Amino acid sequence: MSEGPLAGVLVADFSRILAGPYASMLMADMGADVVKVESPGGDDTRTWVPPVRDGESTYYLGVNRNKRSVALDLRDAHDNELARELAARADVVLENFKPGGLAKYGLDYAAVSATNPSVVYASITGFGSGGGAALPGYDLMVQAISGLMSLTGSPDGPPYRAGISIFDVMSGMQATIGVLAALRHRHVSGRGQHVEVNLLSTALSGLVNQASAYVAGGTVPTRMGNSHPSLFPYEPLPTADGELIVTSGNDNQFARLCRVLGIPEVAEDERFATNQDRTANREALRPLLVERLATRNRDEWFRELIDAGVPCGPINTVAEGVAFATELGLDPVVEVGTGDRVIPSVRNPVTFSETPTSYHSAPPLLDEHGDDVRAWLAAPREELP
Repeated sequence: MSEGPLAGVLVADFSRILAGPYASMLMADMGADVVKVESPGGDDTRTWVPPVRDGESTYYLGVNRNKRSVALDLRDAHDNELARELAARADVVLENFKPGGLAKYGLDYAAVSATNPSVVYASITGFGSGGGAALPGYDLMVQAISGLMSLTGSPDGPPYRAGISIFDVMSGMQATIGVLAALRHRHVSGRGQHVEVNLLSTALSGLVNQASAYVAGGTVPTRMGNSHPSLFPYEPLPTADGELIVTSGNDNQFARLCRVLGIPEVAEDERFATNQDRTANREALRPLLVERLATRNRDEWFRELIDAGVPCGPINTVAEGVAFATELGLDPVVEVGTGDRVIPSVRNPVTFSETPTSYHSAPPLLDEHGDDVRAWLAAPREELP
């Protein structure tokens, strides 16, 4: 398989939908051998359509490359035995069942670690294994409950969800970080451990400055549309033919912005001299910037402001975002698979100078590797071929 930084690490992936599969895909890209254990009906996202590619859900395809699929019915005695054997051989077990949901199958942390004490066992839940154990872990619920939706949308409009299942993705990343840290600890101590991640804790951590505004400052943040509570300008502003994101993270950037716009005196105005001043007087400053931006089109301002060191950018579609990354040489799209089943996929965002990520196999068909995995689990322990 791969020679990436996680080469030789076997991951038994009992997760489904998004947070867990995203985590296991990141590890697979880095060389881990991931065995995706699916129910006989398959991962739910196989049926989440549209959109599709050649009849397959693009949602499923987006988070399941570089894995082997085996379909096991955990309620069946023989399949359950195979699943427990897989967990006993694994370096990492990953699951996102409700807390305690795998205990009846002998696949919870207590049972697995009894036979595999060095295992790193990662659990992703919605609201933790304590008081929130019974709550279903849906990203939209967490966006609402965490407070994110109260921050998203226009001040006089309804709250909105983010355009992606952002806390599922972030929880997958946190789970990956936790697994890597636990593997490092195992390397030093020889001991495994239980790594727990939940969407609500991930959400509150991910709210960063907005959560800190409340817990450290006693301020409850509210919706501000596309404005920033602590910076100005830091929002879309209209040009002659469309909006442009314009940001000034410090006083020097603001001075450069004013020079490019032909209003250098504005940067010297005491109302706008510092970021705190600009934020307090944003309603007076905004029309001065808009008046100048309206004299030229978006792309002209974008090029000139970027050349002057002023952060800014157009509001692209996803297609335009991929095209822009391609223009920059980031090669955002990779071809995964061989033969007549090659799937375009979004590149792993991490680059290693010595142990590069790899893209060796397309997202598996249901039970595509079932015969090989079952034969391996029935044989004396050796590396999975």
